[in-house]
Amino acid sequence: MLDTKTLDDLATKLNDAIPPGAKAFQADLKNQFKQILQTVLGQLDIVTREEFDAQLKVLERTRQKIEALEKQVSEIQENRHTEK
Repeated sequence: MLDTKTLDDLATKLNDAIPPGAKAFQADLKNQFKQILQTVLGQLDIVTREEFDAQLKVLERTRQKIEALEKQVSEIQENRHTEK
């Protein structure tokens, strides 16, 4: 999920977009914006870039293992055919 600084920045940008007449409620609105953003983003099925990169590395290692196993199976099958 997004870090606290990013959420604060988004809340600040939303807060800066409110009309001048509502500036009296600025601090309260910023906190509400931040809470809403946390709730909505928490409900989304997203991962951080770090989590994505870590899973990408796991996938690559898994792919390499599968390729090695496929090669071994192929070699075993070839050996069986040559023995007959």
